[in-house]
Amino acid sequence: MAKKSTNIDDRVPKFIVLTGRFLYFISPFLAERFARKLFITPIKHKIPKREFHMEEESVQTKLFVPSINKEIVVYSYGNSDKKILLVHGWSGRGTQLVKIADAFKEKGFSTISFDAPAHGKSGTKTTLMLEFIESILEVEKLYGPFEFAIGHSLGGMSILNAVKKGLQVQKAVVIGSGNSVVNIVNTFVEKIGLPNKVAVIMKNNFEKKYQFDMESFSAYVAAKDVKIPVLVVHDNDDDDIPVSEAYHLADNLINKEIMITNKLGHRKILGDSGVINKIIEFLLIKK
Repeated sequence: MAKKSTNIDDRVPKFIVLTGRFLYFISPFLAERFARKLFITPIKHKIPKREFHMEEESVQTKLFVPSINKEIVVYSYGNSDKKILLVHGWSGRGTQLVKIADAFKEKGFSTISFDAPAHGKSGTKTTLMLEFIESILEVEKLYGPFEFAIGHSLGGMSILNAVKKGLQVQKAVVIGSGNSVVNIVNTFVEKIGLPNKVAVIMKNNFEKKYQFDMESFSAYVAAKDVKIPVLVVHDNDDDDIPVSEAYHLADNLINKEIMITNKLGHRKILGDSGVINKIIEFLLIKK
């Protein structure tokens, strides 16, 4: 039977942990297939009340992304020609950065966001960061140009990779961003109670299927080709992505500023007034 992990996430249902361990006992490769399916399947959450007004007031449009052969839902919030791109994270949705969207709407901007593949109202059940990146680039073609881009978690990683691939913005903000893709895979496998051997098999299978080096999509790798100013925001008490990843990411950015908060975690940070004021200062006031 698989050795018990000491870092199992309490939020992971017990049946998932037990199923993974049972499959690992039979075969590490069976356990890897199980873990890989979980890894690419986001959880869809109901829209909370605080996001209702953005959901209702946004113009929502379906957009086909040819490069991935998938359809996404785009949210246009506000009427200004000055546009900001917002990108949610894993298991998020296009209205998740509502407090940030509201703040910039008051400043005379409109925001464009979207439900990434397999998220919110967009179709399919599975996705990868590669599809986030391709969605960003397609959204820019039809809804850009954007003055700025703001991303949370996987959305932050995706923005940096999109900038590397040609997304044109003056500045970017990444909040609670992931950094090393390999670290993300390793942590995920550990949190569902499986040995690191499963993570190694998973990485090899992803790279064989998609013909790329997973670590090449890491935020710190993309950062080396990002010339625009970037604000890195992270919380010391982020249980999803350790703050050490933010420092590593910032170390690889050419033009950066970093803000470290306390006791906000991975998601409350999105609605914190201090964080939002800092973002406004960075994007609109600082030269």
